[in-house]
Amino acid sequence: MRYQACANCGAPGAVPFKGETFRISHKGVSAEVKGLSGRRCSSCGEIEFDQRSAKRYAAAGDKLVLQARAAQRSEIRRIRRKLGLSQAMAAELTGGGHNAFSRYERGEAAPLPAVVNLFRLLDRHPDLLKELTGSR
Repeated sequence: MRYQACANCGAPGAVPFKGETFRISHKGVSAEVKGLSGRRCSSCGEIEFDQRSAKRYAAAGDKLVLQARAAQRSEIRRIRRKLGLSQAMAAELTGGGHNAFSRYERGEAAPLPAVVNLFRLLDRHPDLLKELTGSR
């Protein structure tokens, strides 16, 4: 078998592997992808999947991204409702456009991490909403 140089470090001698399981994670959601094959660099440990395995690994990653987005949409909606905010009020609070939260909750747009962090903080400390709005 002919060994190719590692795409990461350039070292020769990547070792083939077959049928391994890899764990993939994204924003708190994870899954295992079984039966993957490819080459592992004996110098730096870099993994290069074969074409079929690379497609399966990428598809699993795409699925996790979609699952994480769905969970985030639900979380934002739950917190907004818990705080008694309309979508328009939530958008005004965070400086977004008039329909930003509608788009977030339908999955048409992803909220900025600062928006998610603010709502998670308000979920734990709803009394802080008064300081942000000056009322309620």
